[in-house]
Amino acid sequence: MDYISTRGQVEAIGFIDSVLMGLADDGGLLVPKHIPQLSADTLAQWRKLSYPELALEVFSLFTSGEIPREDLKKLVDDSYGTFRHEEVTPVLRVNNNLHILELFHGPTFAFKDVALQFLGNLYSYISRKTNSIIHILGATSGDTGASAIEGVRGKEGIRIAILHPHGKVSKVQELQMTTVDDANVLNLSVDGNFDDCQRIIKELFADVKFKQEYHLRAINSINIARVLAQTVYYFYAAFQLAKQGHAGPVNFSVPTGNFGDIFAGYLAKRMGLNVGKLILATNENNILERFVNEGIYQPGEFHMTYSPSMDIQVASNFERYLYYLYGEDAATTASLMDSFKKEGKIAIPAEKLAQVQKDFVAYGVQNDESLAIIGKYNDDYSYLLDPHTACGVAAAEKFTEEDEVTVALSTAHPAKFNEAIELIGIEQTFPPQIEALFDKPQHQTRVGGTNGEVKAEILKFF
Repeated sequence: MDYISTRGQVEAIGFIDSVLMGLADDGGLLVPKHIPQLSADTLAQWRKLSYPELALEVFSLFTSGEIPREDLKKLVDDSYGTFRHEEVTPVLRVNNNLHILELFHGPTFAFKDVALQFLGNLYSYISRKTNSIIHILGATSGDTGASAIEGVRGKEGIRIAILHPHGKVSKVQELQMTTVDDANVLNLSVDGNFDDCQRIIKELFADVKFKQEYHLRAINSINIARVLAQTVYYFYAAFQLAKQGHAGPVNFSVPTGNFGDIFAGYLAKRMGLNVGKLILATNENNILERFVNEGIYQPGEFHMTYSPSMDIQVASNFERYLYYLYGEDAATTASLMDSFKKEGKIAIPAEKLAQVQKDFVAYGVQNDESLAIIGKYNDDYSYLLDPHTACGVAAAEKFTEEDEVTVALSTAHPAKFNEAIELIGIEQTFPPQIEALFDKPQHQTRVGGTNGEVKAEILKFF
């Protein structure tokens, strides 16, 4: 399996090189040269597998033997052995039409752990095998940072610097990052919003000389390994429903701001999983909803919401979808992204919009609606949703027909967002791991929201 850039100006490279490159050197995103196609027999065999066994089979398709199978199995087992639930990502039935895929049983209580426990161990493996230094640089809207730090903290040969928007993540998200006191961890609290943090990261990675000189590696979902790891739980969820007798297609409702999580579902569908609707749930920062409904991709006014991990206007994985929407035409993709950089807007023609609307449906959930959904499911089903999952459930309600089954992705434990939960008078008990955070000192550096100021802090650290 080789990997190529969405912009076509990078020679095909292998899996490990694609992980190390992160952002493609031409400014694009790396994608598999071809999408593996799974037979009905393979899918039937996979239904019998545990989560780690399934992850091993999926990763094997994309690593093509670059990592010996026994080594890959150890990476997988070590990564998912840290999860609190034996199924890793259990599926819970709420009613006849709705199931919840709980993705928050990892060390930091967020879905990012599913990919970042693996990626952290993979980076450590590569560092040991190649005797190389790895400097990880990432931006977070809240959950990626904590998951990434947890994946590599204290590991020899690795340093990690994470940017988060100052005052725009939940208190628990902030504490999960900044109470880590390991010498190989730097937290930068950046004046601005997540899009500013993400822009700075992309600009630093686009400086190829700087990236290579300082051994910079990506932890954000611009790294293809993140997306590949997330495809696994789509297969796993569908297989659990099949074991319960559901034979038809499964809808998935995905709260997403950066387009990575739902792109993983798109990839699973392209591989042959029987997916019905891919329901894209956003909050009031609804650039992706507008794109699906109108064919216009253009940032609007930034809103702080009760679901801060989706407070994103520029979705870093959107380019991967554009590449497939335009028939894997790298030149057209590059031209569209260049126009977006210059004009701040992409408009697609009617025939392309028709294809988008075959691939996705979308719904932007308002703040008050997300709180109402949390209250409703707590009252009716004694199930407490976090505000991001509530957006996914609201979208699922909108698009699920009476004879359909939808799996809503639960991306975080509600304890991470108590600021929203307590607004509707619900008192929750924090898991002890989260409760303990409030007594720990914090370690972070506040920095201005410019490339130069961030770069100066990173250079001091690296």
